[in-house]
Amino acid sequence: MAKKKTSLTEAVSGELKANFDLDKFKEKKLLNTTVKFKEQRWIPFSEALQTSVSLPGAPIGHITLLRGHSNTGKTTAMLELAINAQKMGILPVFIITEMKWSWEHAKQMGFQLEDVVDKETGEVIDHKGFFLYADRTQLGTIEDVAEFIADLLDEQRKGNLPYDLCFFWDSIGSIPCKMSVEANKNNPMWNAGAMSQQFGNFINQRFPLSRKENSPYTNSMIAINKIWVAPAESIMGQPKMKMKNGETMFLDASVVLTFGNITNSGTSKLKAQKDGKEVEFAVRTKVAVDKNHVTGLQTKSVVVATIHGFINEGDINNYKKQHSHEWIGILGAGASEANLVEDTSEWNESKDHPILIDEE
Repeated sequence: MAKKKTSLTEAVSGELKANFDLDKFKEKKLLNTTVKFKEQRWIPFSEALQTSVSLPGAPIGHITLLRGHSNTGKTTAMLELAINAQKMGILPVFIITEMKWSWEHAKQMGFQLEDVVDKETGEVIDHKGFFLYADRTQLGTIEDVAEFIADLLDEQRKGNLPYDLCFFWDSIGSIPCKMSVEANKNNPMWNAGAMSQQFGNFINQRFPLSRKENSPYTNSMIAINKIWVAPAESIMGQPKMKMKNGETMFLDASVVLTFGNITNSGTSKLKAQKDGKEVEFAVRTKVAVDKNHVTGLQTKSVVVATIHGFINEGDINNYKKQHSHEWIGILGAGASEANLVEDTSEWNESKDHPILIDEE
């Protein structure tokens, strides 16, 4: 059998490869270091939420998205993470654009801060401590939020902000883009486009990059996103969960927790009743891990949210006994003997699939 002739191209290629040093080429192009990431760490959830979702917490160096209807436990989860970030020496950066923030609630759950008091009136006029805070006063548009985050990350890179950062945004969808503001029209398509441009192609990429071993700091984001429900005909007669301007964040998030149902809150209200008066003291809420690119585990369960944080279902009666003294002003001296009542009207999925759109 005749020996196959070697083409000139093959001969030249073989000669080049024989004399080529790939390691030197990598060094010349600054490609001689492997892509090595830091060991995964977590900002811990409370014990009750850990048990419910089978996750230790929010992964550091990632985006974690908390989504659901109003009053389903999203803010409770965010505050628990902020408290534990603070304990770990990670600087919490609050971006409060929904303007339903309560420093008293944060303090009640255990967030460390100091009241700034007016010496003449004794009135609390501000708060200070190991955190940064910005709201609609400074951040009126999606672009403002992106610029704010980028500025802090740049200051950190320059050595002017020597802490790991965790951004807590409450919430996506609560502010428009600049184009909407300038046109005096809140256009969802423009807002979604601004989110994609500012975050999907820019800001969101800076969090996973901080996980590389050569990065001196590791930064994270915890974002709350309200949802609404698309018409039933959108998916073969079934409702579809949508998020206000949040599709970009969903795609880039490593972990997504969903609180409640699709078509309603998916919660039941726990109340203490006595002599025709009542106090709503907790909410039992469904919770699911709908996306998990860190451990891969996706779960569904139930957890109970209170103003002091999450508790396990089995601890409801004990919680009622421990905190009944706080309800004396409403229920009277016998508050500890009040009946435990549960309102389950929002627990199951709605049958008529309403369209719930939370507009500005």
